[in-house]
Amino acid sequence: MTKHALYICKSCSFSLTQRDYLGERGGKYLFDRLAQLYQNWFLKADFALEELVCLSACKRPCAIALTGTGKMSLMFGDLPPLNSADAILKLCEQYHASTDGIIPRQERPEILQQGILARIPPSPS
Repeated sequence: MTKHALYICKSCSFSLTQRDYLGERGGKYLFDRLAQLYQNWFLKADFALEELVCLSACKRPCAIALTGTGKMSLMFGDLPPLNSADAILKLCEQYHASTDGIIPRQERPEILQQGILARIPPSPS
């Protein structure tokens, strides 16, 4: 079975104008919300959830990345930490089901139809 990972930058600001929200960085808030949903997610066994110190997308908070063996890696930014966790997991489900890691823009959850920062080809076999 293909191994997948969702990475969340825990250092991301809450927004371009607000660094923290209720004493936490936006990325940490987003990771914590995703971690709650992840506990009962049906793809938990196939998808690792990882927080990173930095994804180098500081001008486009909050940032996430998806990777999968033999698949294009995807990176997104401009994600609102308060209301994007459900959409991110839906995108992960689409990514898991894809053969190459590409999810057409119009098929992604609305909040993820914009903000793509990178599509990185898989490593050569």
